[in-house]
Amino acid sequence: MKEALFYKKLKNGIVQCQLCPHFCTLKDSERGKCGVRENQNGKLISLVYGKLCSLAIDPIEKKPFYHFLPGEAALSIATAGCNLKCKFCQNSEISQASVEEIPFKEIKPEEVVQEAKKQNAKIIAYTYTEPTIFYEYMLDICKLAKKQGIKNVVVSNGFINPAPLKKLCKYIDAANIDLKSIQDHFYKEICSARVEPVLETLKILKQERVWTEITNLIILNLNDSEEDIQKLVEWVKENLGKEAVLHFTAFYPCYKLLDLPPTSPLTLKKARKIALEAGIKHVYVGNIADNEGDNTYCPKCGKMLIKRRLFSITENNLNKGKCPKCHEELYGIWS
Repeated sequence: MKEALFYKKLKNGIVQCQLCPHFCTLKDSERGKCGVRENQNGKLISLVYGKLCSLAIDPIEKKPFYHFLPGEAALSIATAGCNLKCKFCQNSEISQASVEEIPFKEIKPEEVVQEAKKQNAKIIAYTYTEPTIFYEYMLDICKLAKKQGIKNVVVSNGFINPAPLKKLCKYIDAANIDLKSIQDHFYKEICSARVEPVLETLKILKQERVWTEITNLIILNLNDSEEDIQKLVEWVKENLGKEAVLHFTAFYPCYKLLDLPPTSPLTLKKARKIALEAGIKHVYVGNIADNEGDNTYCPKCGKMLIKRRLFSITENNLNKGKCPKCHEELYGIWS
């Protein structure tokens, strides 16, 4: 149990959580929409501090990060809970569970950092569920990891308020944000949220100079129209720049959307083409086998720089972050 950060005490023992844009107002013993932050006698308590339900070593490409320390291993951790209710969640068994419903292991922040060093992992990734909901735990680990020279990366839905995000930005090195759709009605109907706070998160990460990559999971008849993709691409280009790293990934039937088919590879390739033609320089496709859409190319001369197979790098031709052919410096963090 840990007293939460970013909440306000109201009258009659009521508290208001101010961590994410839900602003849950809670009476005694009530929990927020995330399911893991509870009013206990007028104090907001994190129920998942130090309680890991997932801990694994992953390649950084699995997050996905394609322009951040390629080939490095990331110690990946999560607790139960999420502040969104996405009907297509691929980790619903832990993201939509309460802390009482799934096994967990109590691990102190310093023990997480020790485990990263033991595993020779240069990165700790806060991922699988939604790192926002274990904010206090993540922040404490980040501070310790930073002192040890270990990088911190978050894989997040981006549904967090500006103040806690800006505090976190002092300690994280990279973020992959799920921009699930550019349409607000998609967020409301499919995720029980709103798109504007996510867009604001992306702007803040750019302002705070946190390395950011964006993932858009494409789902048939929900966010796969050419108009939706074009609008999303234009927003990214206008607000984050042509250098932005954008991943389009395939949906597979899961959770509450078992009746929908997997995303067609042609749809992903079309999305990539739209983004490239709009001027976005680094566009990838994921969750399918696609050699061209998985590799990194020089935006100036077209030379293949990093070749990938699934989540593995089979060839890396970068020379100190530059193209060996035309010497163009590639946008990214390479060492």
